Order: sequence, then C-alpha cells, then structure tokens
Amino acid sequence: MPKIRYNNIDNVSTDKTLKQFRQWRDERRQKKKDYSYVIPNLTPDLQYLHSNRHETSVTWIGHATFFIQYEGMNIITDPVWAKRMGFNKRLGEPGVPIHEIPPIDVILISHSHYDHMHFASIRKLYRADTTIIVPIGLGRKMINKGFRSVIEMQWWEAHSIGNVKFSFVPTQHWTRRTPFDTNTSHWGGFVMEPVLQDRPPKEPLPEDTQCEIGAASESGSRLLPPNLYFAGDSGYFQGFKLIGERFNIHLALMPIGAYEPEWFMTSQHVNPEEALQAFQDVQAETMIPMHYGTFKLADDTAREALDRMETERKRLGIAEERIQVLKYGETFKIQPECR
Repeated sequence: MPKIRYNNIDNVSTDKTLKQFRQWRDERRQKKKDYSYVIPNLTPDLQYLHSNRHETSVTWIGHATFFIQYEGMNIITDPVWAKRMGFNKRLGEPGVPIHEIPPIDVILISHSHYDHMHFASIRKLYRADTTIIVPIGLGRKMINKGFRSVIEMQWWEAHSIGNVKFSFVPTQHWTRRTPFDTNTSHWGGFVMEPVLQDRPPKEPLPEDTQCEIGAASESGSRLLPPNLYFAGDSGYFQGFKLIGERFNIHLALMPIGAYEPEWFMTSQHVNPEEALQAFQDVQAETMIPMHYGTFKLADDTAREALDRMETERKRLGIAEERIQVLKYGETFKIQPECR
C-alpha cells in the first residue's frame, strides 16, 4: 500500500535539489559570521512554576520549546533538551533543566523534524497520564516508541483536554526523519483556548461589563485566560490570515530564525520581517519570538534576527511592549481578561 504524502496549502513545494544544497554550501564557506552574542539565561522561578495552578504563564526553554501553564495544565511544545543537533552543538543552555520541569499533562508536537521532536526529551517528560498530540501520520510512530496516550490531529481539527481546547492549524513546511519518510506525516501549529467560551470570537462586550472568575455573569461574559497560538515552523503563507480570521488570538509564539540564505529557506522558514507580518495577519496582541539562537540550522545569527525584527517593528509602528523578547528560563505571565 503506498504511503500517504502530505502537502502544503496550494501545494507549495519545499523540495530542494542537490545543486541548490551545493550552492548553499559554497556560499557558506565565503561568509564570516559573528556568533559572539549568545541569548542569556535567566534563573527560572521554579517555586512559581511548581506552585502555579491558575495563572497563564509561558516560559522559554529554547528554540521552539516552551513550558506553558494554562487553565491548570502544564504543557510543553516541541520538547528538545538535546545538547547537539546533528554536528552542531547547542548554543545556549536550556532555560529550565529537564529534571526541574513540573509534571507534564500535554506534549504538543508540531512536526517530526529532529529540532522539534526529540525522543530522549519526550521520554523524560512523559508520565502515565501525559497526553501527546501530534500531526496526522505520526501517531503510529509514537505508539511504536512506547507512548500510549497519543492523539493525531488534522488541520483545523480541535480536541479538548480538561479545560483546554487544542486546535491544530496549518503551517507551510515539510517533514522527514529518514530518507524514506518524507512528508508521510503532516506539520502545523496549535491554538489553545479555554473550553466553553460564552461568546463568539471577537464579539465586543459592553463597556460596563462586570466579570466573574470561572462562571458566566449576568452579562454572559467571564474572566478568561488569553488564547495562545504556537506557530511551530513555517514559511510565510496565506494560512496566517486564515488563522487570524478563525481565532481570536492574544499571544503568538512566532519563529524568526533559520532563514538565511533566503533563496533557499523562504518556502519553509519566515524571516524576521515575515514573522512580524504573520503576527499582524493572525491579529494577535502580543508576540514572543522563538526558533532562533539555539542551534545553527542556517546561516543567520541570533543578533541578526533580533536586529532585523526590531528595525521592522519600528518601521511598522508596532508598540515595543507588544513584542516580548524572552531570555532562556524567563517566564511571561498573562492576566485573564473579560470576554
């Protein structure tokens, strides 16, 4: 039986020829890069992370790995504590040592690339009551690896666990772990929302609304946590606008790195300017950049990515506080709002 091969929206291809790989290799030899800037580590507030049960918090571990506390659940995105990625040594220490991470309820996997799905890390985090959510095509692999509670999701599908609704949304990317499994599993991002929201997305509330925590008030609104969007790994595409139309996103975790050379990477990785455009497309209130400065996956540096993002932020007139640049181990806390 032939294997199913998954595609991007509009069938955009990310395939590259051997000639293009050689061209990139030759260009890289001629570049001189300054890697002296290393993303700093902040001592994590472990007491808070282990005791927090109500507040929404997002802690950056590194690359696309975040420890998220949401609606009483502990969630990890794309867990990678690996010290190396191929021949490249990790550039900074993980923000929280893996043995210090509180018990995990849900692990989200955006796609199967090694810098987003590291089995040794997953094994250390996994417990009998942990649920792993993966794109369609990855479920059998996870079960064969010994993980029992596994949920496969297709684009736009939603699944609720506890008080959280997880929606799997499109990205523009690809997958491969061996020479024989290219695009045999899908790729995407995740939107997290509280279960049983009382009002349709984006419906304005009356100015005099009074909210109650955890229950509907007379006005039909509640004090709810923000909706979170973890963008996974993606080139710039029309799907960001579709996501913004379908969801009311408050916080977007958006990749900004691994984009150089752009003629090679553009179909699979956004550059910093495209990341800010995607942030505007999904209509989020706040953005946390990720997917830069942890591994040498391409020719850009962390300093270059941050500088380009800052230049574009100023050009677009985006308020400085709307872009939250975290250190490894730093926790961003978000208060609930009346909706």
